[in-house]
Amino acid sequence: MQISRYSAPEFDPYGDNRQTETDDGWRAPVAAAPISATLSLPGSKSLTNRELVLAALADGPSTLRAPLWSRDSELMVEGLRALGVGFERMPGAGGFGDDLRVTPADELFGSTTIDCGLAGTVMRFLPPVAALALGPTTFDGDAAAYRRPMRGVIEGLRGIGVDLDDDGRWALPFTVHGTGRVEGGELTIDASASSQFVSGLLLSAARFERGLDLEHAGERLPSLPHIEMTIDTLARRGIEVEQPSTGRWRVAPGPIAARDVDIEPDLSNAAPFLVAALVAGGSVTITGWPGETTQVGAQLAELLPRFGARVERSGDRLTVHAPQPDDDGGRGIRGVDLDLSEAGELVPNLVALAAFADGPSTITGIGHIRHHETDRLAALAAELNGLGGRVTELDDGLRIEPAPLHGGEWRAYEDHRMATTGAIVGLAVDGVVVDDIGSTSKTLPQFTELWGRMLG
Repeated sequence: MQISRYSAPEFDPYGDNRQTETDDGWRAPVAAAPISATLSLPGSKSLTNRELVLAALADGPSTLRAPLWSRDSELMVEGLRALGVGFERMPGAGGFGDDLRVTPADELFGSTTIDCGLAGTVMRFLPPVAALALGPTTFDGDAAAYRRPMRGVIEGLRGIGVDLDDDGRWALPFTVHGTGRVEGGELTIDASASSQFVSGLLLSAARFERGLDLEHAGERLPSLPHIEMTIDTLARRGIEVEQPSTGRWRVAPGPIAARDVDIEPDLSNAAPFLVAALVAGGSVTITGWPGETTQVGAQLAELLPRFGARVERSGDRLTVHAPQPDDDGGRGIRGVDLDLSEAGELVPNLVALAAFADGPSTITGIGHIRHHETDRLAALAAELNGLGGRVTELDDGLRIEPAPLHGGEWRAYEDHRMATTGAIVGLAVDGVVVDDIGSTSKTLPQFTELWGRMLG
């Protein structure tokens, strides 16, 4: 049965968070004993939203098995549906909602408005798709979305002949005046603020009449693994991305193959649970861990041992064991010096871990996360220091000096990763109250349910 509108899966994706959050916020539970938990996680947001775009532009219907059902993926589905793409819910074998059948439109039509919420993938991946539609498409979003960098998208589309009206803001809201075709060709942009500028153009490039020869001209390019993920998803649908030099990508025009795709569990969403093993003691196992993946979260298997954890793999199960406690009663967590330029989305949770280490930590290469859902560097420093911590902002990172922490309000800033970071701190500090745990619905609506299950 064709559905005319996206609807939530059988469970209420926001229900768990709403049930545990009060007007005064969500009181993070303290770990009363070492953890021993095994958890399964919903699908990857990054993979789900890339596959949704490719399925919408493919040469036939595709089925996404075990996709993520969350606010970000809902916004992507709604945006594509507004352009004429069809969606059909199908019973899924997993425990996190239905599979999704995607049927491309015979012809994409604009004359609509797309709500981006606070989803970077929606605001950066869908404008090139809207340029292929016939008619104007206005992009809008949450108030906080107006602060997110969009120059790379706007300049990029104009550079390949797309008419885009932003009233000089270089930000949301703006209108893409689609003509049903995009010429494409050679293009140079500065993607220093977000790798999503590159990914968004590459995902639609095969549908451009001349394809795309894209070059990055900025000083640095953050989050390269996310671009590699985009290239990998394209390759699986028959689109080769040539890379003649660093920071340059070529895509020839051609059809995007329809495919049935299994979506991997979200490994970045595994971070708060795996970090919890070190903060609370004990161990946490995540099932369904892929043997090979382009997800940034896979780096946790190498990063957490730097803090003193022991990590083991058994089939598709990854287990993190806490380090042995110190003789003086400390948790045995080591301070670290890390360059996380390729793994910015892991920073908030790892900063919480560093706050409980036995020595100072310095995390650099992360200046770009000032432009994520919020200024994450400023937010992490403000919230940890507000609870007694000693965190110093650097030009390109943070310096964390462990200090005794006390309870108090933890502001999430409408940022799902800030919210889960507050939950991590609350494992070891009584009285931490996260003001907006519901923001986790952006990528993990079941967060509080899974957190409670982990704690037994």
